[in-house]
Amino acid sequence: MADKRRFDLFADFLVERFNAPRVFDVAGGQGKLNEALTKRGRAVTTFDLRHKHLPVTYAQRIFTLEEPCEAELVVGMHPDGATRIIIQYAAAHRLPFAVVPCCSDNGMPYNPWMRHLAELARESGFTTVEEVKLTMDGRARVIVGEHGPAAS
Repeated sequence: MADKRRFDLFADFLVERFNAPRVFDVAGGQGKLNEALTKRGRAVTTFDLRHKHLPVTYAQRIFTLEEPCEAELVVGMHPDGATRIIIQYAAAHRLPFAVVPCCSDNGMPYNPWMRHLAELARESGFTTVEEVKLTMDGRARVIVGEHGPAAS
């Protein structure tokens, strides 16, 4: 059973870790992470295909690499098949990302999937790739990717 505190715990982590006033929440379901981040002063757009969702800023479509960049951070809480696109989009726009994967989109077991995502982030140019564990039950491992200072 999923931890009911997961959205608040992840939102707290994101607010403490990143100075990012605008956030893209990819494959955000009903928008519960959006709601939690909005309460913490962030402007969030959730991308998902759900028709029924909370009254939050919501883009009812699939998130793609072509999405105009109007955020300083890209996140996903158990984003299923959108996990890889979060990393790729963040890399393309030199944004940090934080994602809490729950399962792979290709049947890969969880631990190899986590290693694969970390390697994808490194190969995509992130200078810092780390794993953080949220204090919650269930899939609680966060993969974080950040870029160092731009070369001058």
